[in-house]
Amino acid sequence: MNKARTFTLVFAILMVSSLLLSACAPAATPTAAPTQPPAAQPTTPPAAQPTTPPAAANTAVPSPAPTAIPMVCAKLPDAPTAAAGALGSPDKPIVITFVPSGDTGKITKAGTAIADCLSQMTGLTFKIEVGTSFGASIEAMGAEKAQVGFLNTFSVLLAEAKYGIIPALATLRKYNANDIDPDKALSGQMEPFYRGEFIANNASGIKSIADLKGKTFCFVDPNSTSGYIVPRIVLKANGIDPDKDFKATTNAGSHNNVGIAVYKGDCDAGSTFIDILTDSAANLAKDYPDITSKVTAFFDTDRIPNDGVQYIKSLDPKLQAVVTEGLLAMAADPGGAATLKALYTINGFQKIDSTFYNDFAAVLKKAGVDPASLVK
Repeated sequence: MNKARTFTLVFAILMVSSLLLSACAPAATPTAAPTQPPAAQPTTPPAAQPTTPPAAANTAVPSPAPTAIPMVCAKLPDAPTAAAGALGSPDKPIVITFVPSGDTGKITKAGTAIADCLSQMTGLTFKIEVGTSFGASIEAMGAEKAQVGFLNTFSVLLAEAKYGIIPALATLRKYNANDIDPDKALSGQMEPFYRGEFIANNASGIKSIADLKGKTFCFVDPNSTSGYIVPRIVLKANGIDPDKDFKATTNAGSHNNVGIAVYKGDCDAGSTFIDILTDSAANLAKDYPDITSKVTAFFDTDRIPNDGVQYIKSLDPKLQAVVTEGLLAMAADPGGAATLKALYTINGFQKIDSTFYNDFAAVLKKAGVDPASLVK
């Protein structure tokens, strides 16, 4: 990050902290009967009709639609048992919280499948919740109402600073790039990082960060790393005050919603992860097939470490270990991998320790965004 960016980034802390703390033909007319009498019919007998029977109708049964790959959820040999009333028993399930970074219906469906598979693998009972916001998932873990989290990157930093949650797995993804990404040669490779992007409706005339002045802009959520925190740093570093220089701003709630809002013209531009326009899980082209011809990415952020899986510090290490083991087994199974991909485009997991996010946290702190100072 250049000196100009670093110098101006320090002003982001005031704006971010205040926001965090206050925190997609008529029927044809019949032809008239002729009034003249019909011509006399010929008396020549008609030619004999062919006796060849008509071709048999096609009775082939259409091919069935492809079905989802079943998940293999074999019992783990070292799964612990939970006594009645203990965490993991039917009357006190282990709760997994998911941030609402995409379509909540898809997240709920995939999350439920993951919880059910973990139950089969471990003999323990799991249930899920999808946070109403990114912050809601943090607070669920802080209050120990959820013991396992699938938090986004900045939420991990906040939850570490506020509640001491433990990062255990980092998400691996096949790197997704856009045409202007300096790392586009890595497309398709498994990486533990990604970038954010700024996108604009082509009709807006926006080609650069400077063109954003006076426009309407969509963020994701105040705790979204690539959809809020980093974009605001970028804006400040490039001379745009997101609190003064936009005509209006909106927190759309998810990356999908940002892409859709920019496509529809509800926002001239927006910030999201790279590349929301072509991401297979978001699949915005299904409902908006011309989205890539009407919306264009015009700026990419620096690298951002991926999200992952975290545990509250009071969760029994044996339970942490078995959940980690189960998720790694799920990622290695074709059916499990398909479910994880449907969740957050997860292609695998990498075991990590508590230092994994330290370098990124240091970059943010240098820019004036210190997660430890943003929590109360």
